[in-house]
Amino acid sequence: MPMTDDHVLDARGLFCPEPVMLLHNVIRDMEAGQVVQVVATDPSTQRDIPKFCSFLGHELLRQEESEGCYRYWLRKQGTAP
Repeated sequence: MPMTDDHVLDARGLFCPEPVMLLHNVIRDMEAGQVVQVVATDPSTQRDIPKFCSFLGHELLRQEESEGCYRYWLRKQGTAP
């Protein structure tokens, strides 16, 4: 089932902690309720992105892995306007 993205963060080729640092910057500039898709190749994102969501209260909508590419969909916390 396709998911609508308001933003896409391409973090392919980057290693910990860069994907999460860039995600923090993207989330900060988003509106509450918007969705960002993160595309990464670093396996540590499987641990780091769910922890990021849990710690900051963002909703991890979905995650998947295919051929060494990890995709995550997150909804920014807060009340949408």
